[in-house]
Amino acid sequence: MATAVIMPKAGITVESCIIGEWQKKVGDQVKVGDILFTYETDKASFECESTAEGELLEIFFGEGDEVPCLVNVCAIGKAGEDCSALRGGSAAEAPADAPAAAAAPAAAPAAVACNTKAQAVIMPKAGITVESCIIGEWLKQVGDQIKIGDILFTYETDKASFECESTAEGELLAIFYGEGDEVPCMENVCAVGPHGEPTDCLKPGAVVEVAEVVAAAPAAVAAEVPAAEIKPGAPVSPRAAKLAKAAGVDASLAAGTGPNGRIIERDVQKLIAQGVPAKAAAVAAAPETEFEDIKFSGIRRAISKSMHTSLSTMAQLTHNTSFDATAILNYRKALKAAGGEYAGITLGDIVLYAVSRTLKNHPDLNANMLDDNSIRRFNHVNLGVAVDTPRGLMVPTIFHADEMSLLEISKAVKELAAECRDGAINPDKLSGGSFTVSNLGNLGVESFTPVINPPQTGILGVCGTTDRVRKAADGSIEIYPAMGLSLTYDHRAVDGTPAARFQQELGKNLEQFTTLLAK
Repeated sequence: MATAVIMPKAGITVESCIIGEWQKKVGDQVKVGDILFTYETDKASFECESTAEGELLEIFFGEGDEVPCLVNVCAIGKAGEDCSALRGGSAAEAPADAPAAAAAPAAAPAAVACNTKAQAVIMPKAGITVESCIIGEWLKQVGDQIKIGDILFTYETDKASFECESTAEGELLAIFYGEGDEVPCMENVCAVGPHGEPTDCLKPGAVVEVAEVVAAAPAAVAAEVPAAEIKPGAPVSPRAAKLAKAAGVDASLAAGTGPNGRIIERDVQKLIAQGVPAKAAAVAAAPETEFEDIKFSGIRRAISKSMHTSLSTMAQLTHNTSFDATAILNYRKALKAAGGEYAGITLGDIVLYAVSRTLKNHPDLNANMLDDNSIRRFNHVNLGVAVDTPRGLMVPTIFHADEMSLLEISKAVKELAAECRDGAINPDKLSGGSFTVSNLGNLGVESFTPVINPPQTGILGVCGTTDRVRKAADGSIEIYPAMGLSLTYDHRAVDGTPAARFQQELGKNLEQFTTLLAK
């Protein structure tokens, strides 16, 4: 039977929403969690996720239409199913045997129901593979007045940091988890509502009988505030505050363009560009201490655990080789002279391209260890690229890199790196790699021992260039630029000779790079 997806009720005072853009069209196959469409209230923008699976059979409202909350927006089911009975209906009108998913807001699962006007805010599910998140910092306290779009707390997966916005309005009545706590996705984190409303029934694990609670939508996206509503001195987002502190400017002087006039990072960037002077501060000098204890962030803890697991469970060995970098240096110079989008291609991009082609001939290095007795070889090269960020090392994946052009790889690397550094990358882009490349060449490193990213079987370290001496064909002495390559491999899956053959072939491909491009 076809299932209806309804217009979520994004807040206790919201009666209707406007559809922004449809991300799916009739006939598309839809999975649970897929974004169907964007929608807006008068305060914020959101993404509506599907809680049904099948074909998108019919769309009942178009872009720009104002739709009452809890009214059916579209129908999903098996191809050819009749969905006319769902057209114009609402959650309350759904047949008794309809799946529960049809009666719940698509933006978030229903929270525990109880006899209270308070609303639960849940831990968002930041990616299909994410099962839990760690609360970073609470930006609101019990007793604070909350508006729709206010940032309640920051949270982290093992790879990225996010901000949780409220879609409820009222007083922050209760906080169920503290900073540093690991919380399962979709679990109630806090309660917002009128002063004095009971919240015990909203605590994780509570069993109650009646009343509906609307959970916060995890996929909320900040809406632009019209220029006429911009008010200096508005609340400041954590990222904006961090940037202002580093630049020595007073963030409160910025004109906020975030939700409800909140000052966000771009507002502080504009403030800095305008040359606003630093905020005067008369702070008494604190006595110097001998040391400072720093607690690891969620990302740092994940890196620590992953690296320790890697070295304690694998038989890792590293080979260091080098190749004549004359060809790729000349090619890079030609690209830069050509200008345009090709001028942005780096030596690192060139190495990634060569690796993606060379790995096809070495399947045991383009693989994941399943257990001590088996590996999974990949038909395509899903290339992990180590990226340094303010929060720590992150490794996004370029999927099917072996099918991409040099320019496409270059663009993909830059986009993924920017998402990592902004903390806005989808966690699903940080998994699924079959081999990783870590580049420390721009820091002058001549050789190093990269640590394998489990469950992969190998990782390549790219080093800097150094001038070396060799005998030329005519017997004279010549100087050439040599670039180092450090390959670490899991000896359980790959022996030394095959690993050396990979490095040898990779070196030849880089020395004859224009020939490799022609293949």
